[in-house]
Amino acid sequence: MEGVTGSIPVPPTIRAVLFHHADMSERNDAPPDRTPSGQCAASGRIARRFRGRWRQGYVRGKLRHDPSFDAIAVALLDRSRTRPLLDLGCGMGLLGHWLRVRGWTGTYIGIDHDVRKLRAGRAAARGLTPALTLRTGSLLALPPALGSFRGHVVLLDVLHYLTRDAQSALLRRCALCLEDGDVLLLRGVLRDGSWRYGVTRAEEWLLASTGWMRSGPRHVPSAAELRGWLEELDLQVALRPLWGHTPFNSWLAVARRGIR
Repeated sequence: MEGVTGSIPVPPTIRAVLFHHADMSERNDAPPDRTPSGQCAASGRIARRFRGRWRQGYVRGKLRHDPSFDAIAVALLDRSRTRPLLDLGCGMGLLGHWLRVRGWTGTYIGIDHDVRKLRAGRAAARGLTPALTLRTGSLLALPPALGSFRGHVVLLDVLHYLTRDAQSALLRRCALCLEDGDVLLLRGVLRDGSWRYGVTRAEEWLLASTGWMRSGPRHVPSAAELRGWLEELDLQVALRPLWGHTPFNSWLAVARRGIR
């Protein structure tokens, strides 16, 4: 889940943790450059769409150092460049911006409860082709219009902010969106005895205590717990670490609806 402070001052230590953790007339006609220099240029290009030097710095650092954006892009591009995507807890819609740079052209719908983040994301996305749709909504009560959505679903660093029962209910709702071959892509922290988990717990406490995040973790599932929920929903599950060069205990779950 992306963060935007608005008028909240952010200490340098918090900023460092978070940053670690075209022109092409804004079109995607040219193939994406996946070299380090190309991805660095792409993150800078996206950052310049946002207002304010601090926010631009946040976006640039997030896209350069968080491995989840490119991992999700690869997972989607390996399947289809046009299949719709529902991004729950989308924040400013950075995933949508990144997917457009990578050449993905499907319908993008982002849902978040934070109007500040959505306002910043909408302003930055003006002129993008295809457009990004960012809507206000709660993960606990998704807009009724999404009841007919069918396609891929992404949950990026949001699950552990819900209670155990709410997590299970949300995953069931996400599974209903998947048709044959669609995937639920879930990046989040998993509960285990590793030093990375200890670092992640400390980071979450720090972010909540400073007001960066509006609430702290409610329930952090274990790998077995998360896999069990997804397999009960008749999804094929693959789990792998996704911490990149960060010290955090981040994992990527790819849950696929098999061909029936």
